[in-house]
Amino acid sequence: MGRAFVYVILGGGVAAGYAALEFVNKGISHGELCIISEEPVAPYERPALSKGFLLPEGAARLPSFHTCVGANEERLTPKWYKEHGIELVLGTGVKSADVKRKTLLTATGETISYKILIIATGARALKLEEFGVNGSDAENVCYLRNIADANRLVNVVESCPGGNAVVIGGGYIGMECAASLVINKINVTMVFPEPHCMARLFTSKISNYYEDYYKSRGVNFIKGTVLSSFDFDSAGKVIAVNLRDGKKISVDMVVVGIGIRPNTGLFEGQLTLEKGGIKVNGMLQSSNSSVYAIGDVAAFPVKAFGETRRLEHVDSARKSARHAVSAIMEPEKTGDFDYLPFFYSRVFTLSWQFFGDNAGEVVYYGDFSGGTFGAYWISKGHLVGAFLEGGTKEEYEAVAKTTRLRPAIEDLAELERQGLGFAVTVSQKPMASSPPVEISSTSSLVLESPLHAWHATAGVILAASIAAFAYFYGKKRRRW
Repeated sequence: MGRAFVYVILGGGVAAGYAALEFVNKGISHGELCIISEEPVAPYERPALSKGFLLPEGAARLPSFHTCVGANEERLTPKWYKEHGIELVLGTGVKSADVKRKTLLTATGETISYKILIIATGARALKLEEFGVNGSDAENVCYLRNIADANRLVNVVESCPGGNAVVIGGGYIGMECAASLVINKINVTMVFPEPHCMARLFTSKISNYYEDYYKSRGVNFIKGTVLSSFDFDSAGKVIAVNLRDGKKISVDMVVVGIGIRPNTGLFEGQLTLEKGGIKVNGMLQSSNSSVYAIGDVAAFPVKAFGETRRLEHVDSARKSARHAVSAIMEPEKTGDFDYLPFFYSRVFTLSWQFFGDNAGEVVYYGDFSGGTFGAYWISKGHLVGAFLEGGTKEEYEAVAKTTRLRPAIEDLAELERQGLGFAVTVSQKPMASSPPVEISSTSSLVLESPLHAWHATAGVILAASIAAFAYFYGKKRRRW
């Protein structure tokens, strides 16, 4: 027995919800779309799990954070899917896929066929056992990838009020979970092998700011070492963490955030893979023309950098979902996906955003003692990345626009002096940006040379300098 649909979305995470909304906006008919998900609930905003879901009071619970509230759009409850004729197949895994026959075999034995498949399988959390450490099944060892994980984490936190937690990993999940545990009055020690937190994205100077803030909230950092084993009590509960450097830490609970791995297994040997994900073109289309990939699992060409990348962030999931549906429904009106990499986080009273690429020389600016501060990354004479902590909505928008423009930069000292004012000014002025870097068939990075004449760059710098002074003078006056 089986069912047939025009469109099938495999996976029920953030990308699936945004794709469903885009399909409806593009006018699909009732009965054309099916979403298959291992999770028992309709798609939701996954970032809520490490933030609002873990609050000790007024915690977020479904249906409040179903997609697409994260982008201030409709909240897609199960009722919404029913009203729009979208079939939700929840709590159901897929055992195998045949992209030539355009069929999926579910764990229940049902065959579902499609004309167009969108792979939105996301990624799974890496387990300790993959690094030679046993204990993931202990009742007080927690991961955080889905709502079942989040419910378990909440239960463990509630079982040890005022207790001691070790957070393994210094990336997104580690930092956000550590903040939530502190808010729950849990004593936190973070352990990771890198020299500083958020090492894939932050420089040591930026990381030091956040580590100092976390320390002020009672968090202890142990860096440059890894977990080697657990000690268990007679009931199998973890009571101590043993580190490779010889330290032993008594614990009531452990949170593990050591990375993710894209869920590509169903399609290995059937679709072209790259960067650990499913390789797609600018229309998010895979090596099989009837199959698209979006979100964490997709490795797509980033036009600004001239190379294929796989990005693990909710913003990429949302925007790639919309673009893929547009490419499917209106191919003649849809160009290549032109995405500016964007990452953000909000913890405690802090809020930062990062745009572009963290490659090249770094220019810092602002107040690292507790105010607004940021950084620019300059590569091959162009601004290619930008970071800002504590900005306003307008300032973040200015930084994003400037990063997309990739203005030529010749005087790093002058850029440092202007600081945030440079982005504010450039974003308000018409300015020729560097043409997108062409992406080769092998998806290698194509080197470029500066495309602006020196006198044009000097003119922009001079104008930005004058406006930057006016901007900061006015900003100070407003604060007074």
